[in-house]
Amino acid sequence: QVQLVESGGDLVQAGDSLRLTCSTSGFNSYTMAWFRQPPGKEREFLAAVRWGGRGTYSAEYADSVKGRFTISRDNAKNEVYLRMISLMVDDTAVYYCAARPPSIMLPVTSAEGFDSWGQGTQVTVSS
Repeated sequence: QVQLVESGGDLVQAGDSLRLTCSTSGFNSYTMAWFRQPPGKEREFLAAVRWGGRGTYSAEYADSVKGRFTISRDNAKNEVYLRMISLMVDDTAVYYCAARPPSIMLPVTSAEGFDSWGQGTQVTVSS
């Protein structure tokens, strides 16, 4: 398993931007993802970045955040980021970073396949 620590959550206003950071103990070829859990709702997939071999990576996004959220990774720093723009009140949630080995074949949209999770960071968007 990978140790994950999220940071960067904050109280912001609608329309603002925010970048979340997931600091890891090292992820190499792991698939890294961001999920969130709004108050009173289930955890939902946001974005994932997979290792494609030979140093290549591919990203996948939930339709609800496509175009507003961007996932990226810095292998040298062992960090994964989630850049969020045009934040809305409905983006209020606890945001989680997750990791899983490349051998897991479940869809990245499923939290079930991820065996490493951070403690979460709170993002609150006010109107």
